[in-house]
Amino acid sequence: MQELFSLQGKVAWVTGASYGIGFSIASAYARAGATVVFNELNQELLDRGLEAYRSAGIAARGYLCDVTSEEQVNATAARIRQEAGAVDILVNNAGIIKRVPMIEMTAAEFRQVIDVDLNAPFIVAKAVIPGMIKKGGGKIINICSMMSELGRETVSAYAAAKGGLKMLTRNIASEYGAFNIQCNGIGPGYIATPQTAPLRQPGHPFNAFIISKTPAARWGTPEDLQGPALFLASSASDFVNGHVLYVDGGILAYIGKQP
Repeated sequence: MQELFSLQGKVAWVTGASYGIGFSIASAYARAGATVVFNELNQELLDRGLEAYRSAGIAARGYLCDVTSEEQVNATAARIRQEAGAVDILVNNAGIIKRVPMIEMTAAEFRQVIDVDLNAPFIVAKAVIPGMIKKGGGKIINICSMMSELGRETVSAYAAAKGGLKMLTRNIASEYGAFNIQCNGIGPGYIATPQTAPLRQPGHPFNAFIISKTPAARWGTPEDLQGPALFLASSASDFVNGHVLYVDGGILAYIGKQP
């Protein structure tokens, strides 16, 4: 069973993995034996990530790369191949959200979210798929969202992007499954990260709302995503393709308590 979930000898590229969900997933991959590489948009985040990995005893490689730039992504993929080896596992984790009512959101803001959350996974996957084909297989994991299934006020661009990412996931699986490439998604629920800390204060109405809507009656943690991410990156999931695994404490299965 240990061999089934081992990532020994694998190269895993996790985008935007200097902290939070990406860092947690990359750390799990390192403990399973993978060589971890990650990228960030600016030097401050890159340095923050490198220090976090060093503190955790992980020898991760970090690269400056804007995942919305095809030129930068292709150059970074080439550097990774040269310095660490061809990518076996890609996690498209980098993303943004803009909470703006739809009629107040500019088209430029909408396009920015689509660019980072949908176009970038396409660009990065396209950069690594040829190498995966050459190696005889690979794993692509797209970080989707409950907004891949549900709508909510103020997140029209994010929901559109994550819904599109779900379908991109299915299409990569359809197009490249014959090359032993599995492309799946993870849909996190509401996760306790530094960004959500203000919403999780006792007495905050949103905190009470999320807990009441979650059968697990708590927020998720980045560590809750490690097992599912390891499963989808390992040979344990070799016949799982085009699937989105929702790690949400049961929110999507639950209609909520009667008022």
